[in-house]
This record gives sequence, C-alpha cells and structure tokens, in this order.
Amino acid sequence: MIIRIFKANIPKNLHDEFEVKFKEISVPIVNNYEGFISLEIARPTKWNSNEFIMISRWEKEGDLINFAGDRWNEAHIPKGMEKYIEKCSVSHYENIAIPL
Repeated sequence: MIIRIFKANIPKNLHDEFEVKFKEISVPIVNNYEGFISLEIARPTKWNSNEFIMISRWEKEGDLINFAGDRWNEAHIPKGMEKYIEKCSVSHYENIAIPL
C-alpha cells in the first residue's frame, strides 16, 4: 500500500472557502480512481495554523500513476483550487504492516 500525504498552506482569510472547495472538488476526484483505498482530510490547528492535509491510501504505485500521471510524485492541484494555495507539497510512503 502507498500512502500519499498532500500538504497545502492556505492564507487564513481563505480557510473557510478553501475547506468547502477541498471537500467539493478535491475529495470526489480522488474517490473515483481504481486502486483508491481511503481518504482523510484535515484542517489546521494552532500548531500549524495555515496547513491543510489530505492523506490518501492506494493499492500500488501504478494506481497513483493512473490518478496523477507520470509526474505522480508532484502535487496535483485540481482546476479551480490554484487560487487558494500559497505553497504545497506531496510525499509518499510505503505502508509497514503491523502484526496484530
């Protein structure tokens, strides 16, 4: 399993508007791809006051390529979301199974 963590810094005055669009635009796009397992989104706290995150889980690297193209290791910004983002990044991790 591949875990994709997208982080975006959003100006404070755009937080409410961004959060609505994050749920309306970004979430449905991710949900519609083969190999997609799960998704979490989160808003800033007082410790990281402008950073929103999206954590998605994917079956395999090939599924991320289908989702984001050959440059899947770069942030993928849906049309209409560019205006909110001051800075963003994406990181990928391979899941380590935990025995129960």
